Amino acid sequence: MRRLLLTAAAGLCALGMLSTLRAQAPAPEPIFQAMRDEIGRARKLSLPNLEAPYFVEYVIDEEENFSVSATLGGLLSRRKERFRSPDVHVRVGDYKFDNGNYMGSGLGGGSRYDLARFPLEDSYPLLRRYFWLMADSAYKSSVEAISRKRAAMRNMQQNEELADFAHAEPVKSMRPLKRLVLDEEQWASRVRALSAIFTQYPGVRNSDVELNASDGGLLLVNSEGSEVREPESVAFVRVRAVAQAADGMSLRDAVTFHAVDAAHLPSEAELRRGIGELADNLVALSKAPKGEDYSGPVLFEGQAGAQVFAEVLARNLVLSRRPVAEAGRGVWPQSSELDGRLGARVLPDTIDVVDDPTQKEWRGRALFGSYAVDREGVAPKPLRLIEKGVLKNYLLTRQPVRGFEGSNGHARLPGSFGAGAAATGNLFVSTSEPVTVGELKKKLIELCRTRNKPYGIIVRKMDFPSTANMDEVRRLMSAQQGGRPVSQPILVYKIYGDGHEELVRGMRFRGFSVRSLKDILAAGDDSAAFEYMDNGLPFALVGGAGFTAATCVVAPSILIDDLELHPVEEELPKLPVVSAPEMTR
Repeated sequence: MRRLLLTAAAGLCALGMLSTLRAQAPAPEPIFQAMRDEIGRARKLSLPNLEAPYFVEYVIDEEENFSVSATLGGLLSRRKERFRSPDVHVRVGDYKFDNGNYMGSGLGGGSRYDLARFPLEDSYPLLRRYFWLMADSAYKSSVEAISRKRAAMRNMQQNEELADFAHAEPVKSMRPLKRLVLDEEQWASRVRALSAIFTQYPGVRNSDVELNASDGGLLLVNSEGSEVREPESVAFVRVRAVAQAADGMSLRDAVTFHAVDAAHLPSEAELRRGIGELADNLVALSKAPKGEDYSGPVLFEGQAGAQVFAEVLARNLVLSRRPVAEAGRGVWPQSSELDGRLGARVLPDTIDVVDDPTQKEWRGRALFGSYAVDREGVAPKPLRLIEKGVLKNYLLTRQPVRGFEGSNGHARLPGSFGAGAAATGNLFVSTSEPVTVGELKKKLIELCRTRNKPYGIIVRKMDFPSTANMDEVRRLMSAQQGGRPVSQPILVYKIYGDGHEELVRGMRFRGFSVRSLKDILAAGDDSAAFEYMDNGLPFALVGGAGFTAATCVVAPSILIDDLELHPVEEELPKLPVVSAPEMTR
């Protein structure tokens, strides 16, 4: 009897606990409930004789941002804002053939409703109204796009049939978002004080220091059952400066300090040291001689090695699919130099490359490119891209490409023609035969001596991401001879047979492509973690795009057998007529 009584008591207790849990269970979040409910209605959208939606997705980018910038001790701007940026994807047809992968995909059409900025407050009826109108507009645009796509394809010969969209397993990942917390007054004062460092450098013509801190994340719900809340936080202090040589040549340099939030940014002492190094480099560049034509071995040391892998390799691991277009419309995305080279050797057989967004730390530091779910609701896994120098995989999205039908979770940026754009997370480059940086220098000197060259070249910093203006970007793009353009080297040194170095300025690579990386002779035992904000633009041009993806590349110094550098040949601006005023009273 006692046992029965205990069992009954336990049952009553369990019922009581269940009632309590039900009472305490949080109510569904209005924004997610509104997305779920409107997806249910949107899937029933239809127009006579036109395709119904087979896939509906709502994506919301939510962000709270604080920024402040200053120059020479005075504030230039100060801004704080919070916003939500919505994106609605309605695909009609089916996975094999839909309105995507067409020049007109995602360009609008149909009814355009005059909606104000997306609401910040989670009012369920208000959110549903916005989602309703956005889905209606997207659906009308999609049926118009698929109709035009069919018409365009009647005059095209299809060499290979690829599906337009890939299936993906539903993902449920609801990580909490953080609110932005920082002392705004303290940071405004700090940025002002940091910018005043340049008052001690009269040789620096223009300069600015900027803090940008943001917290927020991605909200996603789709008709396949995925529900995602993925936090995204970043803080950086970016410092830019310009000097002018005696012949009028403008010289730029920049340094950016990244962190997962403002609390983890470097100390003020470290920031000051970095800014001082930047200013010293610029002053030295303004006094350095112009570089000369050079063809021979080049050592990319420290940060420059990681920058080369970020720009020259990582970006070529993204495949672009040629969209359907009407006759005469031949504007295509630039294809990868590694397209069609799967299984081929693209690096020395001593080098491996892995992208691992799931790894959160490296040598005690938080990794900048970590994420749990990409912008298409796909969870990434460690991805072996290159093994013993052989290309094994690409960075893929849900848009099928030749040889691959599905995503591996790297859709990190909004793309073109109804597709996401791929980008790296944490890219690790390793070598099975490392040598010291000192040995790399010795090998460089020996190569130059063997080839009767008076000196070799060491690059310690590239202009990537670039702070160039659009005119300079256009000149760099037009000067490129085939393949993707490569950013200019900033810190370039001649190294002579006795080991002494000489800084030179105004150099540019010619013919530097991903194929040049096959000629890596040796890689260092060092590893530099290079963090940057990728935006998919040439040179990852700073401020050139509204969306960015926090990215990290960990790579060693590398010695490449043969590269060409040439002096920049451009009309140089004149020096100021009057000397600069004193910054002290």
